Amino acid sequence: VQLQASGGGLVQAGGSLRLSCAASGRTFSSYGMGWFRQAPGKGRDYVAAINWSDGSTYYADSVKGRFTISRDSAKNTVYLQMDSLKPEDTAVYYCAAKTLPTGGWASIYTYAYWGQGTQVTVSS
Repeated sequence: VQLQASGGGLVQAGGSLRLSCAASGRTFSSYGMGWFRQAPGKGRDYVAAINWSDGSTYYADSVKGRFTISRDSAKNTVYLQMDSLKPEDTAVYYCAAKTLPTGGWASIYTYAYWGQGTQVTVSS
């Protein structure tokens, strides 16, 4: 499984960005996909996740109502639409994949595959 994240950048507070995670190497219908982020000097935190099979979505409280996770099965790509961005959203964002069912959505230890990160910087 290979995951390629893209779409990061610099944006002002209140702005929007859309991250993409292109997945290859498997059929992902039995996988869960997640987005995590890591700010400088901090641990890797859960952001959102999606069940590729049925499209169920899950969010951290800190991003609920502002971020939207989705997938395009035809393109084998997962997206993270980020609106109303805040300076505290600044971090390196990682996409990850796991087979289902494997533990909880928010735990980094349940994801076996990780993409490289993409930097998101939100200026105040």
